[in-house]
Amino acid sequence: MGLTSKKLLVLVIVVAVAFFVATIWLWPRLSRQGVKPIAGRIGLLFGGQMAILAALGLSINSYFGFYSSFADLFGTNQDPGQVVDYTAGATNGKDGLEHLGSQGVGVPGGGSPDKAGRIDKVQIKGAKTGITTPAYVYLPPQYFQKGFSKQNFPASVILTGYPGTAESLITRMKYPQTATEHIQQGKMQPMIMVMMRPTVVPPRDTECMDVPGGPQVETFFTKELRQVISANYRVGNAPQNWGVMGDSTGGYCALKMSMRHPDDYSAAVSLSGYYNTHNDPTTGDLFGGSKQLQNENDLMWLLKNKPAPKVWALVTSSKQGEWDYSRTVAFMKAVKPPMQIASIILPSGGHNFTTWNREVPSALDALSQHLTQ
Repeated sequence: MGLTSKKLLVLVIVVAVAFFVATIWLWPRLSRQGVKPIAGRIGLLFGGQMAILAALGLSINSYFGFYSSFADLFGTNQDPGQVVDYTAGATNGKDGLEHLGSQGVGVPGGGSPDKAGRIDKVQIKGAKTGITTPAYVYLPPQYFQKGFSKQNFPASVILTGYPGTAESLITRMKYPQTATEHIQQGKMQPMIMVMMRPTVVPPRDTECMDVPGGPQVETFFTKELRQVISANYRVGNAPQNWGVMGDSTGGYCALKMSMRHPDDYSAAVSLSGYYNTHNDPTTGDLFGGSKQLQNENDLMWLLKNKPAPKVWALVTSSKQGEWDYSRTVAFMKAVKPPMQIASIILPSGGHNFTTWNREVPSALDALSQHLTQ
């Protein structure tokens, strides 16, 4: 049973209930003095509390998608194994991409790519950085229609928070399902989405930085990822063809990469993102002692000290329930032309999937309209 398995969660809940019942039933018998009765009471209390904490931890992890497996939780390496094409649509990619398979979008008519689009599971490898990471590529219905057979499409990188799982972008936030429905309704232009997590060297949180003497994650996202996708799918290479969107850490990365690299990404959406790089045990030393590097990864510092980038950005927050509201307002006020800013500010909300699911449909529509084919 995997870390996110419902069977595991049910089993742990059953164990917790069993400990509770056993404690009630056996406590009178263990109320006597002596080593064994005391040890029995300690064992029941400890076992019950551990089972309850485990059940709570599994429930929270399942809801927020922090860790997808025990290997992910403990940071152990997993061999990728042999690639097996399990659908007729699976083919060997080129220039750093491997197709691992395809699946439907999960909407009415989802079995027909020309009606509902398709989701490809791929493995992407950066030629120079050496970073290898899985991703899901959403292809809109028009990608498979004859009338669009020679057309390039705009594309957006969609990022989770830290550590996140790429699957949650499909199962919890429903990006592909929303995209297909909104394209069919005429609210959104057809757009390719590359769905992944920013944690490309787990378990380290690199904050999408080129770490001195470490992983070159910023280069991977701004150069190599775009090159690999453009080499394998009908996507343009110009900045106006590319956007980036994410929640929490992914939102910070989206804003930062567009502001620091407007020649790569012309539009960004940050759902409850923050505005400067964290520096904690999950990140390690990201700056190598360089104050300048730290400043250049602070978005407020960039707005005050660097020329305004020619990009469009959308930020979201909530007046009540989100700690970043005041900083989001300050960020919007600091934006100067030619940078453009938009926002979604909810009356109340939290740093969670429930809030982001309220924001994704409108934000996704707006992002697509700021990209060109």
